[in-house]
Amino acid sequence: MSNEQFRAYTSTDVIGVELGGSLKNVIAIAAGISDGLDLGLNARSAIITRGLAEITRLGIKIGGKVETFMGLSGIGDLVLTCTGDLSRNRTVGKRLARGETLDEITKSMRGIAEGVYTVKAAKYLQIFYQVEMPITEEIYKVLYENKSIFEAIMDLMNRPLRSETI
Repeated sequence: MSNEQFRAYTSTDVIGVELGGSLKNVIAIAAGISDGLDLGLNARSAIITRGLAEITRLGIKIGGKVETFMGLSGIGDLVLTCTGDLSRNRTVGKRLARGETLDEITKSMRGIAEGVYTVKAAKYLQIFYQVEMPITEEIYKVLYENKSIFEAIMDLMNRPLRSETI
């Protein structure tokens, strides 16, 4: 299934593909918030990188393969969703950063921003599997616990320092 304009890759890692394809939307909301606040490209890059670490930690715990998260359905899809101007999830984040409410945003959108709903399942999985997912936790709190974006950013930035690992 390929031609000069399209190339498909296969995977037997259903868990990894499904998690990468869904959780990237949550991280894209965070990237959109960062972009909406004009925090810069380094901030967006950090969100993508640390978001990938969160997704990978959960995926491995559930049975996904690390290689999947380093491939097209992991980092590839994550980068596009966090940087693309057509990303509905990134748009949600940008609009939240401008001060719009989640209700206003979702009612006015023509499509569905999956991350708005996926973050609920991600939060459940994070608790159930006891996996550290700070970006996901903060996006959940911003969307569903009325936490201010600035408080969420401060809480992320003031977490204890540690070595960069998955």
